[in-house]
Amino acid sequence: MNLEIRNNGITSHPLDERRSPKLAMRLDVAIQAATSRLRQQQHDDGHWVYELEADCTIPAEYILMNHFVGEIDDETELKIAQYLREQQNMEGGWSLYTGGDFDLSCSVKAYYALKLTGDDPHEEHMIRAKNMILNHGGAAHANVFTRITMALFGQVPWRAVPFIPAEVIILPKWFPFHIDKVSYWSRTVMVPLFVLCTMKPLAVNARGIDIRELFITPPEDEQHYFKVTTPLNRAFLLLDNCGRLAEKLVPEFVRQYSIRKCEQWFLARMNGEHGIGGIFPAMVNVFESMVVLGYAKAHPARKLARQAIDALVTKRGDSMYVQPCVSPVWDTCLASQAMIEAQTENDLTPAIERALDWLKDRQLSDEPGDWRIARPRLAGGGWAFQYSNYFYPDLDDTSMVAWAMHRTGNEKYAESIQRAAIWVAGMQSNGGGFGSFEVNNTQYYLNAIPFADHGALLDPPTADVTGRVIALLSLADKEKYAGCIQAAIKFLKTDQEADGSWFGRWGTNYIYGTWSVLTALEIAAEDPTQDYIRKAVTYLQKMQNKDGGWGESNDSYYPPKHYRPYKSTAFQTAWALLSLLAVGEAGTETVRRGIDYLIANQAVDGHWYDDSYTAPGFPRVFYLKYHGYTKYFPLWALARYRNIIQDKSCVA
Repeated sequence: MNLEIRNNGITSHPLDERRSPKLAMRLDVAIQAATSRLRQQQHDDGHWVYELEADCTIPAEYILMNHFVGEIDDETELKIAQYLREQQNMEGGWSLYTGGDFDLSCSVKAYYALKLTGDDPHEEHMIRAKNMILNHGGAAHANVFTRITMALFGQVPWRAVPFIPAEVIILPKWFPFHIDKVSYWSRTVMVPLFVLCTMKPLAVNARGIDIRELFITPPEDEQHYFKVTTPLNRAFLLLDNCGRLAEKLVPEFVRQYSIRKCEQWFLARMNGEHGIGGIFPAMVNVFESMVVLGYAKAHPARKLARQAIDALVTKRGDSMYVQPCVSPVWDTCLASQAMIEAQTENDLTPAIERALDWLKDRQLSDEPGDWRIARPRLAGGGWAFQYSNYFYPDLDDTSMVAWAMHRTGNEKYAESIQRAAIWVAGMQSNGGGFGSFEVNNTQYYLNAIPFADHGALLDPPTADVTGRVIALLSLADKEKYAGCIQAAIKFLKTDQEADGSWFGRWGTNYIYGTWSVLTALEIAAEDPTQDYIRKAVTYLQKMQNKDGGWGESNDSYYPPKHYRPYKSTAFQTAWALLSLLAVGEAGTETVRRGIDYLIANQAVDGHWYDDSYTAPGFPRVFYLKYHGYTKYFPLWALARYRNIIQDKSCVA
């Protein structure tokens, strides 16, 4: 559709100036360089995949896992230790993202991992780390996952961790807690933990390394491991204590049956060489459970579990780190969006066609999946985030893939688009919104259980995923899905923040959420002059930095939750620009300055670079750096801007 350039009272440059040879040349050079570089990084089979980096918790856990099972790999571990030292901040601790505050749990694991690999606790960097940990209350105040690790190594008593026995797996569905009531990532992490926390094994720990120096009160004397902040916390903690007392009454045959049920559950979801759930924490818990259950080292299932974990080890110069998972589907569909926007001809280029064909081959159908618990009669049609994760397709990836396919107008993708639309529409939650993997996953009271101190047990509907689904359904068949779309838009209106933005669950943060919504509303043909949309525009204008770019810190996920300024980044600038371009702001000074920022900060190789963490895995607990975000999002924004100011007919 042809997009009108709006002014709305903001200083703008005449359209003829925007079509000037100088501007056109700058845009074309920048777009051509970024496109060429992106094409060079495409794999021969058509897909893109970039590194996905988390904080130091993940590589530290890899070392801890090796020492738990007694499979020490000195060469790899020493390189991971080098990475951990490189990430240590000047104060001595570790944070969850670039520029973030000290994180106690991450620092405890990183310290323990370094000590296991041979770092002397009297070395300067270890002393600084120890002092930071002690100044923040000591290791006893680390989060639940860290305390479980310490219990497995005999560093804290088992009363320091929540009571999560294997019998949880056989609780009836009507019970207040059931594994079907939590998110996919919680289920895949928790079920093997039920085995570990029931059998209470002790790590091999062949070198006999302890971390008693990280405790203020000796671990055996510590009594206050759990925070009680609400009456609901207190009630669940009382139930936790009652469960511990009643555990002695559980018949042995019930215990063994429950352990077998847990084992059967995770074996059914092993996902081959790609690992359960496609995520590192779940893979580690399954692998350790297999070892504890007596699986021989040569057992095929144990070997596959280990292979999936080792595949995430990534070399970086002289050091190594461990990715939390891989993102080929997400990277490929977003890179395809940028390439589609950048192409100057209507014909599908070979690079784009190979990418979409690769994606087409990975669409799911009748495979088993936990989403069928809520929607047993819904036909499959989603995509997973990873190379393989068929039990857990993702509404966000599915919507973005089908959106990219629709933009080509190629009939060979029509069936895939329609199957995707049917599936995502069928996954709508009450109230009109969409979660990433689950339907109506809103049992918020569960976030008060002792295990859930991370506050990320659930997968409720969010604005960013809902926006993506609106885009797909509007493109696939707006009339057919009219009711679904309107309910989703109503959800977005009620979910809008007071300042006009939307919360970004899967990207940092309000800039990401607002981009996800405004680009969807454009495709749904919502009138951009509506007050709630203009309020979002005003928000983005106010958040622009002096250098013309946009940036937002992950601090914005901490209470009180609101935008926290940060240095400009290429990917957040691109999100803001795509948002403004979607609602007719191409002719404004705000947009021009943002475009100038991207062009001025492009590297000579055509890409943009930044050390910022781009997204939360779990807000306040776990953050991610998508290395691809600085590759394709700025290109998408520049190309979109060029196409609008040239008054091209732009495919939404």
